[in-house]
Amino acid sequence: MEGVSNGGMLYHEVQESKLCAVHCVNTILQGPFFSEFDLAAVASDLDRTERQMMVQGGGDFVPEESHNVSLDGDFSIQVLQKALEVWDLQIIPLDSPVAEPAQIDPELENAFICHLLNHWFCIRKVNGEWYNFDSLKAAPEHLSKFYLSAYLDSLKGFGWSIFLVRGKFPKECPMSSSEASSGFGQWLLPEDAERITKSCSAAQRTGSRSGQSQWPSDPYHQYEEQGTSLLDQEDEDLKAAIAASLMDASPAVSSKPDDALENENKDNSAANA
Repeated sequence: MEGVSNGGMLYHEVQESKLCAVHCVNTILQGPFFSEFDLAAVASDLDRTERQMMVQGGGDFVPEESHNVSLDGDFSIQVLQKALEVWDLQIIPLDSPVAEPAQIDPELENAFICHLLNHWFCIRKVNGEWYNFDSLKAAPEHLSKFYLSAYLDSLKGFGWSIFLVRGKFPKECPMSSSEASSGFGQWLLPEDAERITKSCSAAQRTGSRSGQSQWPSDPYHQYEEQGTSLLDQEDEDLKAAIAASLMDASPAVSSKPDDALENENKDNSAANA
């Protein structure tokens, strides 16, 4: 029988700024493989390729802003796809024909990516058990095989986009927990994750009985309200660093040839005279 991965431990990342896409990628891979700056570099490469294609296609307007990363760290599905391609993993929309077997028997797969508004998280099978690795949760939440199908259906019903992840997943993380590249990652035994989840659930029930606010139970409102509260705490240093990274990696692309610009400047000078 094949041994368990990572010594039977679960890798989880807790929400930092709006870096849920980073957390999603790393929990799919089960290790701190990517930082926000790694994904920003991927986004920059995608932006540069898109601008070059627009110029070659004769476009008169080349957007300056990135369509693949925001300054506060929210990334596009194309960035997640390129990052996972490094590990020969493929992202497939769950509603596509090729993913039809996963629609019928999702428990036979290994990972799903879920997206709504500006939030990403993954549902991942680790050592034969399914977990919700949502970074808004303090620990991975165990999902039974029966509940997995019902939960995915519930998410789809509330407007979430679901993607299937297929390929050969890393068996072991090459870095120990002390070498983690991010400060928001943690390794947990399944029993520790269960204990933390139960403790958080008990605290929510206590808050409800005492009249304190409790998040609505449906997935859409949970992330619309809870996500707004947690994710709006933007890290200004992070925004500046990502902006600098994009500027360094993305030289300006002009949509006009140099001689055309020179002639235009001469015409303007003559008109002013």
